[in-house]
Amino acid sequence: MSPRSASVNEEMRRRSRERLLQATVELVEERGYEATTLADITERAGSARGLVSYYFSGKRALLQSAVHRLMHMELATALAREPHTEDGEELLARAIDAILGLTQDHTTLMRTHMASILQEEGFIQCPEQQLLARLLRDTVVRYGAVDPDEEYRLLRALLMGATVALLLPGAPMPLAQLRAELFLRYHLAWAAGAPPAGMEEYDRSAEV
Repeated sequence: MSPRSASVNEEMRRRSRERLLQATVELVEERGYEATTLADITERAGSARGLVSYYFSGKRALLQSAVHRLMHMELATALAREPHTEDGEELLARAIDAILGLTQDHTTLMRTHMASILQEEGFIQCPEQQLLARLLRDTVVRYGAVDPDEEYRLLRALLMGATVALLLPGAPMPLAQLRAELFLRYHLAWAAGAPPAGMEEYDRSAEV
């Protein structure tokens, strides 16, 4: 049997990494972070235990990469959905709604992720985070930002703040109010993007 080519080996490594990331998302949502072990993750992924150490420095790094991958996938899907558009305001609205919607749909996962990046070790750079950053920055460029780098950093901070506000135990802020504040900041029409179900219109005067 002839040896596998470098491209085949690279594709196999990519798939192994993605299986580990997907397994992490599934298990943390099912069991919580503390109850999920690296052995559980490798078993769910059908991967060798040593692959985790090869790709990631530990469980926290694996979690952050897994969440960044999920965020990138959700954002890419939202931006590319039909009807296709090149309108910068519509794309930014879709981006905001994608992150807010993911936070609501994956509460346990996102709460764990936010707690992780607020620890002393902080934010971990990884290929998945870089893909997410490039896509979000590109959205800001298409929106027409004068300084895309500065605007990207601000948008990232605003989305992180909105995520924390949605996840705050015992006192979460309403999705509609957070969305309204973000849309006001960027002068976006409420009907743009994907308004919350049953809230195709929003009256800011109703806010308390």
